[in-house]
Amino acid sequence: MIPQETIEAITDAARIEEVVGDFVSLKRRGQNMIGLCPFHNEKTPSFTVSPAKGIYKCFGCGKAGNAIGFIMDHEHLSYPESLRYLAGKYGIEIKEDSPSDEEKVLRDKRESLLHIHTFALRFFEENLWEKEEGKAIGLSYLKERDYREDTLRKFQVGYSPDLWDALTDRALNEGFASDLLSESGLSIQKNQRLYDRFRHRIVFPIHNLTGAAVAFAGRTLTQEAKGPKYVNSPETEIYHKSRILYGLFQARSAIVAQDECLLVEGYTDVLSLHQAGIENVVASSGTSLTVEQIRLIKRYTPNITILYDGDAAGLKASYRGIDLILEQGMNVRIVLFPEGEDPDSYARKNRVNVVRDFIRSRALNFILFKAEMLKKEAGNDPVKKAGGIRDILNSIALVPDAIRRNLFIRECSQLIDIPEQTLMFEMNKILRSKRSSSPEPQPATPPSPAPPAIPQTRSMERTPVEKELVRILLNYGELEFSLLIQSEDITEEISVNTATYILHQIISNDLDIQDPSCAEILKVYRKSLEKEALPSINTFINHADADVARLAIDAISQQHQLSQNWTRRRISVLNEAERLSDLVVTNVNRLKLSLVNQRLETISKQIQEEEELVMQMARLQEHQELQQLKVEIAHLLGRSMMY
Repeated sequence: MIPQETIEAITDAARIEEVVGDFVSLKRRGQNMIGLCPFHNEKTPSFTVSPAKGIYKCFGCGKAGNAIGFIMDHEHLSYPESLRYLAGKYGIEIKEDSPSDEEKVLRDKRESLLHIHTFALRFFEENLWEKEEGKAIGLSYLKERDYREDTLRKFQVGYSPDLWDALTDRALNEGFASDLLSESGLSIQKNQRLYDRFRHRIVFPIHNLTGAAVAFAGRTLTQEAKGPKYVNSPETEIYHKSRILYGLFQARSAIVAQDECLLVEGYTDVLSLHQAGIENVVASSGTSLTVEQIRLIKRYTPNITILYDGDAAGLKASYRGIDLILEQGMNVRIVLFPEGEDPDSYARKNRVNVVRDFIRSRALNFILFKAEMLKKEAGNDPVKKAGGIRDILNSIALVPDAIRRNLFIRECSQLIDIPEQTLMFEMNKILRSKRSSSPEPQPATPPSPAPPAIPQTRSMERTPVEKELVRILLNYGELEFSLLIQSEDITEEISVNTATYILHQIISNDLDIQDPSCAEILKVYRKSLEKEALPSINTFINHADADVARLAIDAISQQHQLSQNWTRRRISVLNEAERLSDLVVTNVNRLKLSLVNQRLETISKQIQEEEELVMQMARLQEHQELQQLKVEIAHLLGRSMMY
């Protein structure tokens, strides 16, 4: 674990304009710098970097963050990985906190496994490029299949010699333990001897997101060879095949740029498409597509296009993968290659523009794809046709978004010539069946009656008010404003600190804050004020909770500044700091009013449901008092309101 003082040293050293400037061409505009956003395509710059505040903000797509957040978003690294990246850039040594004995054993094992895989990677590459056997057998085989040297080196493809223990002997001589060789899967123990797992094979390294080799896949060189076509590493502490995608390390930048991920079945499919200039492609590492792999892709794009050859058995098995993608709320399209072709062979036989055009023109959404399969398989058989339609409806029912489900139903209706209402009725039956079959956890003891639920519409109205108060707090918390206090016949003007006033109003009026990020920021302010201090804006910009950091950055970001033309024309325009009193008091009263409205709605419902006359009268009394309070607050806000 990276100590807090080290994190602070990294954030202090990292200059946002330098970090972003490594990836984006920036031009000075006043106090800020602007450039074309690296997260979406745009012709007019809307990406702003503020060196003074240490943040970036795109006013086109909404991306925002600090230096650490930029590296996380742009390079798709985790928080600790981004810290290490910046520490390396600025020459800061990371001394991590002492782990527990259990953590130390696990970390040592992981480091040992990574180390031996790095050793094996060098061994396989050396054998392919420098040894006579590797060049004569492995490299010549790959060149016969038209793979260029730059492609092979990009994916660090290697060769394992035709010896039983070439890698094992070298590793033991280098000081690696025999049990580590077995645990890594590089060697197999048989009759108390260790043998190379990947003997006499082309070896494809499988990389994690930081580019380290964590596993290997070995392909046989001849069709006549005994044994399976591919041999794969077993699962280890550093390799879980359901959570990794072959080629993702090399493809992630292209996936983001294209906003699409092409998904193929084989390692050679990935190599051939990359070589053809189509780099936004990954493979599922010799396993059926998993939820973890889909979520990995979702970090980079919501759009997946699956490339299949024409094998009927494989297509049928693909239905589960399509449904998993839909269940994650992603968009999926399918491309079928001509019979006898796969992405590897097609990419090697055709020019890149032909391959691109083929993928683009043949991509079908899942409804069109399943409808095409239905026509081929069912023909005029009404039973098979009904089963196929239900299969399509089951897939549509997995889509989380109701609007998209309705649009898919409409498209399905047009394709198969069945009334939309009929399909909707059947799909609703499927949805009801899913809900009723999901078991609800039963409490051990009967729960006490819960208070009536607060309608979501009202709580949604409160969020903008809460965020506006937080925005005022973050921008002007340290400033003071004048406030008129009336006591009997005396009116007194006092000076009030913005942060103190807002926190006092929230606490004294018991104003519950519903937005979690707003609540966290106010909690930090409250703790700081108890110590008679105010938190730095960097406390929130560098907050571990990404939602808090994003809210803070949005709050202090300004897309537009007041034009100097107003001053030149002698037109007086007050900025926010100059009308702070009105700004603060108005928004505090807006929050109070939203809470009163929320409580009124709840009580109105309780009055209708209350059966006891005494309780009903009490509710009516409270309702009347709240209506009076609502009028008073509305009056302060300058509104006219009757009840």
